[in-house]
Amino acid sequence: MIPPFQFNTTPRIVFETGAARDLAGHANVLGKRVLVISDAGLIAAGLLDAPLAGLNAAGVETRVFAEVVADPPRAVVMAAAKAGRDFAATGVLGFGGGSSLDVAKLAALLCVSDEELDDAWGVGNAKGPRLPLALVPTTAGTGSEVTPISIVTIEDDEKRGVVSPVLLPDIAVLDAELTLGLPAHVTAATGVDAMVHAIEAFASRSPNNNPVSRALAEEALRLLGANIEAAVADGANLDARAAMLLGSLLAGQAFANSPVAAVHALAYPVGGRFHVPHGLSNALVLPHVLRFNAPEAAKEYAQIAPLVFPQLGRCEGVQDCAARFAEELGALNARLGLPAGLRSVGIGEDDLAGLARDAMKQTRLLVNNPRELREADALAIYRAAY
Repeated sequence: MIPPFQFNTTPRIVFETGAARDLAGHANVLGKRVLVISDAGLIAAGLLDAPLAGLNAAGVETRVFAEVVADPPRAVVMAAAKAGRDFAATGVLGFGGGSSLDVAKLAALLCVSDEELDDAWGVGNAKGPRLPLALVPTTAGTGSEVTPISIVTIEDDEKRGVVSPVLLPDIAVLDAELTLGLPAHVTAATGVDAMVHAIEAFASRSPNNNPVSRALAEEALRLLGANIEAAVADGANLDARAAMLLGSLLAGQAFANSPVAAVHALAYPVGGRFHVPHGLSNALVLPHVLRFNAPEAAKEYAQIAPLVFPQLGRCEGVQDCAARFAEELGALNARLGLPAGLRSVGIGEDDLAGLARDAMKQTRLLVNNPRELREADALAIYRAAY
């Protein structure tokens, strides 16, 4: 018997090359005073020029908040919300990578809700209302445009999440043109991030792990596995870029409903304390977490491994396939040009114990892991990844 589950996602998704040039038509729910949340790099690159021109030509007044940084701290979130209130925004447009989209979600909430951010941490605590919200990703990785999750860096470099259906946007607009020319190292790290979302969603021990999420995770892995190396090798390959963008979205839908686990729990302290990009943090610990989980999750890993690496369809049993899956993912990281270990991103061996302690704070994630993970296990994984 299929157990009961719930599945929530963004109610409207536009997947179309060039769609960002017509945001006024696609995202008219935002009204006539739109706060645009992005980062300085995207503005300098000119990616916002055409979308803003289209909005302005349609009579939409815009104000751009471009102070988003990677691993956005609480101060950036609060400044974005204040900018929206001062502008009397009727809607919020998040445009950029996962950090910009996460800030946009919380700004839309805090602009009009009486809630305090400190009351919203955790699962289901943010109640709303929020301003109308549209999200436009410019990387293929986080899937934030279809997740009810926003991650913020707070005191002591701890990453903390707000998880609530109220954060799901009204519309997501996916335009592969926006990802053309993305640097190879960013393409690689964000692409592996999307793969992690699908892998962890498929094997999650969440009681809401469900057939819809698993089917989405499988299709995401087919798309990502078949296209990530081509997208990294050629930043102008629009077909590969579009496939990666769709794969990221599907993986986002999967883990939004069947939540991620220990890979993310161990990646968060790496990003929070050492400012390593989130996708790269995931990539560095991924093979080692899978090896740790294999005694409990070999069946699931064996099922999805051939979707990414077709040669693994000829494994000798599920344990062999799970082991080879972890090996192949490590080899993929190397082929993509990602750093080989934690030491290569400035982490010292004497930092590992602190990382393990911090990882144990991620109880929201660790509860979903296929195998119970203690602090000593986290330390052993970090040592293996070192």
